[in-house]
Amino acid sequence: MSQQRVIVYTSDHCTHCKKVLSKLTEWEIDYKEKNITQDKSYFKELQKQKVYGTPATFINDEKVLGYQERSLKRALGIQDAGRFQNADTIHFS
Repeated sequence: MSQQRVIVYTSDHCTHCKKVLSKLTEWEIDYKEKNITQDKSYFKELQKQKVYGTPATFINDEKVLGYQERSLKRALGIQDAGRFQNADTIHFS
């Protein structure tokens, strides 16, 4: 489904990393995981980007730090069915 280049830097025992990977799988997005705990060269790659924590997701070189579902969706071009998407149906009493 995805045409984007998605790289997710993760680390062991990182709950937010698991959330990011789970959402990408749910959205049928292909990604490459780079675990900095298991391969120190990945941490050096991350440091070159001035990032020092995980999860760090790069979508076509756009950076999303932490678990930010809306930012991930925006960067991936996924429509967000948020509260105010269809303002014509909002009624105030």
